Amino acid sequence: MARSFASKADLGPKKIVFEKLTPNAYAYSAEGDPTSGVIIGDDGVMVIDTRSTPVAAQDLIKKIRRVTKKPIKYVVLTHYHAVRVLGASAYGAEHIICSQPTHDLIKERGAQDYKSEVERFPRLFEGVESVPGLTWPTLTFDDRMTLMMGDLEVQIIQIGRGHTKGDTIVWLPKQRVLFSGDLVENGATPYTGDAYIAEWPNTLKKLRALKPRMLVPGRGPATKTPAKSEKAIAGTEDFLKSLYRTVSGGVKKGDDLKKVYDRSTRTLEKKFGHWEIFDHCMPFDISRCFDEASGIEDPRIWTAKRDIEMWKALEGG
Repeated sequence: MARSFASKADLGPKKIVFEKLTPNAYAYSAEGDPTSGVIIGDDGVMVIDTRSTPVAAQDLIKKIRRVTKKPIKYVVLTHYHAVRVLGASAYGAEHIICSQPTHDLIKERGAQDYKSEVERFPRLFEGVESVPGLTWPTLTFDDRMTLMMGDLEVQIIQIGRGHTKGDTIVWLPKQRVLFSGDLVENGATPYTGDAYIAEWPNTLKKLRALKPRMLVPGRGPATKTPAKSEKAIAGTEDFLKSLYRTVSGGVKKGDDLKKVYDRSTRTLEKKFGHWEIFDHCMPFDISRCFDEASGIEDPRIWTAKRDIEMWKALEGG
């Protein structure tokens, strides 16, 4: 049976949870939809990942306003994907911050990604007409930067390649709260269409070394204990290694993409098929992994046309 293309069948409402983790840290999650983080400092608010459109961002803004009237001063982009960044204009933030590699990706492929993701996620991009254009940073950094939000230290770190080449985390060192972006998922399937899959587990080791007490993942609910945070990291790592092992094995045999896709999906479904967005991710994940295992180091640009051609080829539609 062919799977629905790119979550087009996922049209139902999601249960939204806005929860306080510490006096400064909040998580906004909606089942398998992208998660956002909020940090409230002495002098203002930071939003980590903006939601998909300015219209979608309004709900998060309303929830922020229920707990503080402080100005939203900073928006941090953990990476460049449209569902994460195109709501930025709604916040009126003084600064939009991302890593330099993320800025480079926006410049290189942001427009194509915008069109591609709108086609993939019709529900998430309701109100897309409110998007004024690509989201561009006002501040970029290499490696890391530290912001003092009054007495609260906030570290913004380009931790290593994984989900993209520009992945950024936000870390509250005193409270040991980690906002991981899509480097870590919790009960949701990692999307690897723009990833460095073999390298990603090494980046997870760096996250593990922080020993987070709480973790706000890219998708799924926040974890509130060290053990549950480790479980989310380990689950993500297990998926990535399983994906690469299965796909690269087919590449070594000389199998074509369709054959690798069919076998790999069946194999991975046994352990991970119950995770959110599994059906959506598999064609993109396996296509990128096939490329990487075949020696294509950098992810190819996804376009709306390429999405449809790939999906039809793999699903027989």
